[in-house]
Amino acid sequence: MKIVVDFDKCKSNAVCMGVAPEVFEVRDDNFLYLLQEEPGEDLRPKMEEAVRMCPTGAISIVG
Repeated sequence: MKIVVDFDKCKSNAVCMGVAPEVFEVRDDNFLYLLQEEPGEDLRPKMEEAVRMCPTGAISIVG
């Protein structure tokens, strides 16, 4: 699976980081960074939760 973030929609509110800090990180510059673009299948439940929880709908899963 591949994680795609629409950075035009993203407000860096860190909800996704709260769900999956091993994949998402909001740094001191207040920007979201994608730490793993293709996380393992073991993280799919967390990725699906991050997609659901994102208040701006900026995260999607491909594959």
